[in-house]
Amino acid sequence: MAKKKLNEYQQTVRDLSDRIVEAQSPIRVLDAIKWDDSVKAEFFKHKAKELPKIDKSYYANSALSFDSEAKKLQFQEIERDITRQLGQFNPVGQIMRRMCREYRMVVRMLEARGTPDMGLISQELYGSASDAFHAGDPTLSDLGMMLSEALQNISDRSDLVDEPKDLNAKQAVKMLQERLNKSFGEAEGTIRVFESDGILADAAAGADYIKIRSDAMFNERDIRVLEVHEGLVHVGTTLNGQAQPICTFLAKGPPSSTITQEGLAILMEVFSFASYPSRLRKLTNRTRAIHMAEEGGDFLDIYRFYLDEGYNEDDSFTNASRVFRGSTPNGQPFTKDLSYTKGFIMVYNFIQFAVRKGKLDRIPLLFCGKTTLEDMRTLSQLVEEGLVVPPQVLPPQMRDLNALSAWMCFSNFLNHLSLDRIEADYANIL
Repeated sequence: MAKKKLNEYQQTVRDLSDRIVEAQSPIRVLDAIKWDDSVKAEFFKHKAKELPKIDKSYYANSALSFDSEAKKLQFQEIERDITRQLGQFNPVGQIMRRMCREYRMVVRMLEARGTPDMGLISQELYGSASDAFHAGDPTLSDLGMMLSEALQNISDRSDLVDEPKDLNAKQAVKMLQERLNKSFGEAEGTIRVFESDGILADAAAGADYIKIRSDAMFNERDIRVLEVHEGLVHVGTTLNGQAQPICTFLAKGPPSSTITQEGLAILMEVFSFASYPSRLRKLTNRTRAIHMAEEGGDFLDIYRFYLDEGYNEDDSFTNASRVFRGSTPNGQPFTKDLSYTKGFIMVYNFIQFAVRKGKLDRIPLLFCGKTTLEDMRTLSQLVEEGLVVPPQVLPPQMRDLNALSAWMCFSNFLNHLSLDRIEADYANIL
């Protein structure tokens, strides 16, 4: 079937969108800020008692894969051309201009590796653990403590102990590939799963693939989480973005979309009953660790925090290094890992509000690419105009809006009940 020819306006949007996609392609944030294996070896050589030797000169030895000044100028020129060709108030133009500004800020953050500015810019892009959602509401760190306390109450139950991680990377690749082939149906073979020894996390998603860390171990529950989180959400939204005939920028995500996408991934873990207590504990510990670093804690403080939480030495080092990557071991943290809990709350509230207002059509649009919550009304308008196509790859829970709506209606009702009163009334029967 031949592609429909774009009109002049659509082609202008497509050309500007393609320029953003091309300009951001060499920017790899996590690759630019990661620590090499020698840092870990040196840390344990000194019996885990000295701060890693990380400063500005360390990052200078790992040059960026692009000219940062030229890259900032490139995004500035694209932003200027968006205004010239689409006007100041054009909706899709406003989204693309914000993306250009975010990418310039990302470049500034990478230029500031090993300096105090790195952490400050990170907070601008991803937020701070001290951020509140609304005036008077708990902060992210408060929510992290509340969740940790709830999880602590069930931590000693023998029937909630995690299954042993007896699947190696090769077995995990095979099992995850089979599950994704089944989940994506006609798209079988679209997503590749393979081993990699160059990632910090147990797994990481790319445009059409999922990498599994070669030395990581898994259980079947972990595979289910990876299927939902990395496959159905991260790769799924990428595939939907790549299918956009005009707004090709939806295939790539700046930091504002990271918060939405990670929150969406965690929410889908919950909706699909793939998540579990120790998984939530891992996420809340990331928030608590970042808060500790923002309050002046250094690498050793965070490392010992994870030891106290029951992690082994290797995992404690890995988790602590996530907090300080791009920064220094006694500097402000890299706050991207706040995206999970922050995004979860924001996306959940958005879906709940959409159901309450009867705007169910807005919910699947979360999956039409690397979206940002503040753009959802605009994206709905762009779908009506034909500039954005609805998502084709959707998790089952998002295809069944009847069930999702019922869930959210009950949730909205329960939110109005007093938990303190319920606790008092149920004390004698629990």
